[in-house]
Amino acid sequence: MAEFEHVTVLLHEAVDLLNIKPNGIYVDATLGGGGHTGEILKHLTTGKLYSFDQDNTAIKFNQERYSQEISQGKLILIHKNFRQLVSALSDYGVEKVDGIVYDLGVSSVQFDDGQRGFSYNYDAELDMRMDQRQTLTAKQIVNNWEFHDILRILSRYGEDRFPKQIARKIEQHRVIKPIDTTFELVDIIKEAIPAPARRKGGHPAKRTFQALRVAVNDELGALEDSLTQAIELLNSGGRISVITFQSLEDRLVKQMFREKTTMPDLPAGLPILPGQFELDYKLLTRKPILPSQDEMVINHRSESAKLRGLEHK
Repeated sequence: MAEFEHVTVLLHEAVDLLNIKPNGIYVDATLGGGGHTGEILKHLTTGKLYSFDQDNTAIKFNQERYSQEISQGKLILIHKNFRQLVSALSDYGVEKVDGIVYDLGVSSVQFDDGQRGFSYNYDAELDMRMDQRQTLTAKQIVNNWEFHDILRILSRYGEDRFPKQIARKIEQHRVIKPIDTTFELVDIIKEAIPAPARRKGGHPAKRTFQALRVAVNDELGALEDSLTQAIELLNSGGRISVITFQSLEDRLVKQMFREKTTMPDLPAGLPILPGQFELDYKLLTRKPILPSQDEMVINHRSESAKLRGLEHK
């Protein structure tokens, strides 16, 4: 079991934001190592928790970790991408829920498993699939996608400072031989980035690897699909809490929550009837909740974490 242990970021804050009812129905959209799932279970008596993960390693680990709660019918594990929230829950007769938590950080276990190809620190085949059942891999992207498509994902998902140079180097190298491994790609990225830039701002491959991971797993598309469904799934008083770790995700969550909690622009002088434009949702966090200094010292991966919440009135 130790192989999947990791420190869950903003654990209590995210669960506290859900204001859990002991008999409620809840969803952990990102099961991972089971940290938030375990914390939610502590608050439930007759309630139920449905926990999603597309990574079979996470499902198998938590089947063992929470075998008692599963046998009691208190916890149901669902081996699916969270963009399938509505359809997967309907299989269990669930049409409305009281709360949903998202922890969008890639599990440290996935990063630390050198064979998964997520990390620039381990030499492995370029894979990066969260769900091993899907066909698209990072290797296919770097070897088969057109230059302009690679440039687009590096710019959009990695916010790379040298996307054109990196995309050109990839294009040049793959003509000579396929780019098969993480370290081969790291060397190409280093070759593309000017020497002064390589010496500051963290590992030179960090942004490119992030961009490829997001593209392989369609992370932003899946998040938008899932959050759209999650908002509609909420009972009155139901809540969503979302932990993000990068600016693209946080911007998307912030924008989607704002759209649901902001009055529409109305023509000046238009008479408004009482209750005519009442909003169905309210923000629980005007500004994101951040990890404490103590948490950032204990877990350096928490430094970029931001927690936002939404409630259905």
